[in-house]
Amino acid sequence: MEVLFQGLLSLNFSSLIMMGIGGVLILLAVKKDYEPMLLLPIGFGAILVNLPFAAVWEFEGEAGVLQIFYNAGILTEIFPVLIFVAVGAMIDFSVLIKNPKMLFLGAAAQFGIFATVVAVVLLGYTFPGLGIDLKSASAIGILGTADGPTSIFVASRFAHHLLGPIAVAAYSYMALVPIIQPPVIKALTTKQERLIRMDYSDKKISKTALIMFPIVVTVISGILAPVAVPLVGLLMFGNLIRESGVLERLSKSAQNELANLVTLLLGITIGATMHYERFLQPMTLIILALGLVAFVFDTAGGVIFVKILNLFSKSKINPMVGAAGISAFPMSARLVQKMAAEEDPTNFILMPAVSANVAGQVASAIAGGMVLAIVPWLLS
Repeated sequence: MEVLFQGLLSLNFSSLIMMGIGGVLILLAVKKDYEPMLLLPIGFGAILVNLPFAAVWEFEGEAGVLQIFYNAGILTEIFPVLIFVAVGAMIDFSVLIKNPKMLFLGAAAQFGIFATVVAVVLLGYTFPGLGIDLKSASAIGILGTADGPTSIFVASRFAHHLLGPIAVAAYSYMALVPIIQPPVIKALTTKQERLIRMDYSDKKISKTALIMFPIVVTVISGILAPVAVPLVGLLMFGNLIRESGVLERLSKSAQNELANLVTLLLGITIGATMHYERFLQPMTLIILALGLVAFVFDTAGGVIFVKILNLFSKSKINPMVGAAGISAFPMSARLVQKMAAEEDPTNFILMPAVSANVAGQVASAIAGGMVLAIVPWLLS
């Protein structure tokens, strides 16, 4: 009889809190439509791993199914790079090729990485009991890429014990882009700046250019930041499949079946890292707070960079486009267009915003690789 009630007797308040958090994530996915493809499986994974005995993670000394997924997909970095293949197959880089200066906006919007790393390092020095070293600070700071797969990729190498909170912060704030970005943009711009119109070239990009772009970017990034190749290379491989024109079925599979399957497994596996013993710690709240700081600095960095650029340029850029330089694709670009339309319904800046957003996707992968290369060098 005792066996029948051992699960009930093993419940504790902390596990109930975590199951409640999982329920909140599912609610946000279903009711608010906030990144449902990720928040729903993450939320359910959190519920599964906080049930009595957490059999999905480990049972009677044997690895459970979700621990197997974690070992095979997260620790080996397979899930994040497969996501990049799928994302690459979804992106049309022609908008960026037409307006290459948007690459600078994507780079500027990565300012949140360095601002957050500095903040975390200072926090570690102020409160040494938190046990924050440079690798942990970098893993948290990579939230400034505003890119979930990159954050997971770096955290799995530098601080896998923080992987759960970092992944939840990354995807939660990506879902909250429509709430986080507008106040920052409005605080840093005037109405006159938000009314700036932009010309957009409708010239046709040759197929040769579209095919050469992912190859050239991969080679250049591989020379400048070799550690970034797993991220940039797989992103560009997905795009090459798309643009080659001879792998239509594979391109569609990457955009649909591959993206859906890996996202599903990634989400529920990340949720399974949210066991109450690891998640209900002061560090979790710190990571969630710093994730917000990273997204704010990302947005501010892009907007301020455009304002500085406009001081020396005859052809003005709407500063809101700078905010689209973060890697939250395509949510940020859509938000910028929506804000422009609110100021002037006839102002159409979606394509420049998409260009900056695509640049942010590339820049985030390169930035992640640079962090992976620079931090070990500093520690040596």
